[in-house]
Amino acid sequence: MKKSTFITISSKKFFVNFVIVFMLAVVSSLAVFGVGLVSSSNTVNGVYYSGNENSNKVSLMINVYWGTEYLDQMLEVLDKYNVKTTFFVGGTWAVKESQMLAKIYEAGHEIGNHGYYHKDQGKLSAEKNYEEIVNTHKLVKNLIGVDMNLFAPPSGSYNAKTVQMASELGYKTIMWTEGRDTIDWRDKDSELIYKRATKNCSGGDFVLMHPTKTTANALEKIVITLQEQGFELCTVSENLMQI
Repeated sequence: MKKSTFITISSKKFFVNFVIVFMLAVVSSLAVFGVGLVSSSNTVNGVYYSGNENSNKVSLMINVYWGTEYLDQMLEVLDKYNVKTTFFVGGTWAVKESQMLAKIYEAGHEIGNHGYYHKDQGKLSAEKNYEEIVNTHKLVKNLIGVDMNLFAPPSGSYNAKTVQMASELGYKTIMWTEGRDTIDWRDKDSELIYKRATKNCSGGDFVLMHPTKTTANALEKIVITLQEQGFELCTVSENLMQI
């Protein structure tokens, strides 16, 4: 074999080996820094934004830290139309409103974790993320005997440590589907909330809302419209089962 040929072959082997090593280094770095790869249109870096987009399932995510006075009205609407959904509850709320928590659960709705103090999880250390989730888990377990497995970060703020700690505790991290945030805590307009919840809705969507007066007033119209559009309103867990 000519010397030049040997050098060419060696160079190719070196290049191939370099590419392999480089790719392995990239993947390892992602793992070390807690960054995942986008696995599907439903999940990004281990966070779920929807269920199966080809299904007819839609979930109403009701995040609760306040607004207890509007929950009876909302529960009546959900019961009237035979809708089961997911209530993500905060620890400080559950302590004060344990009877309402039990009432929601006894009505057949799913209970999810929304952190203990409604902190900005994205700014917390791994230890503090862990505490926010696990303390709420223990509280709800003690109050109603439920082992929750869905975590909705307060204000939608999270970091890689949040997702990691949630996963270690047996949780899936849940966010709302893009464009499906009713922003009802800010905008006191039932018609606007209705439009945000129903306009161009798709299968698998997670619709975010809270127990506010305007949302309670808009809820029946939201449920009727989504059902008339052919959607089945279900819990987040049931929606995720379609993936």
